[in-house]
Amino acid sequence: MSHQVLSVVREGAVVVLTLDSPPVNALSRALIAALHAAMDVVEADKGIRVALLRANGKAFCAGADLAEMRENLRDPDSVETQISFVRDLQNVLKRIETLPLATVAEIGGAAMGGGLELALACDFRIAANEAKLALPEVNLGLIPGAGGTQRLTRLCGPAVARRLILGAEILDGASAAALGIVHWSAPRAELADKARSLAERLGGLPRAAVAASKSCIAAAIDPSRDGYEEELSATRDLLLHEPETRSRVEAFLSGQR
Repeated sequence: MSHQVLSVVREGAVVVLTLDSPPVNALSRALIAALHAAMDVVEADKGIRVALLRANGKAFCAGADLAEMRENLRDPDSVETQISFVRDLQNVLKRIETLPLATVAEIGGAAMGGGLELALACDFRIAANEAKLALPEVNLGLIPGAGGTQRLTRLCGPAVARRLILGAEILDGASAAALGIVHWSAPRAELADKARSLAERLGGLPRAAVAASKSCIAAAIDPSRDGYEEELSATRDLLLHEPETRSRVEAFLSGQR
């Protein structure tokens, strides 16, 4: 399956989603629609265990499409078109975040504004040492409104969030890894191989167990949920209803693993 601005390629248990909207893979209406369509495919295909999000070109994603933003804000007395655009971006990032499988962002170039927010919606992030990452919206008198203030704060704490968001600081991949914004960094020449190796390793893990683990991790930061009880419920469901869990546990207990 392919789209004009996004390619979707199944490689065994891994689906590779490649942003391909020159020159900087800006977040346009078309790209957001293509991401929604890709989520439909991934959600429906139970054989997919990992989604690898990457990009063609020098930039991973440089943020919002400026031409569309100008059009959205053409009327200075109305901002609702722009708010609707950001809400749709929030919605597709939430879909990526809550996929019942592992997601990996391979950040080979600039991930600015909405581009970094896109990467933050993934479970794992690996960046090129040479990449540039930032949430610079305060320079425009705005905020990272597609989830950046929320996800970065939950991920790294308010001190790091203040540093990046209030200070509009631009980090390279190695500095982002040191702060915990990305999990790993690597030279750009090695990045694709390392990201594929990670995706392939994750693809060998049971999708149901990964999905249950993601849900329980989310419960840990939601005061309305009892994460301990959800752990018990998930364990019960996996043991009773997932043949792969049963076979893996039985093999382990019999000394075959």
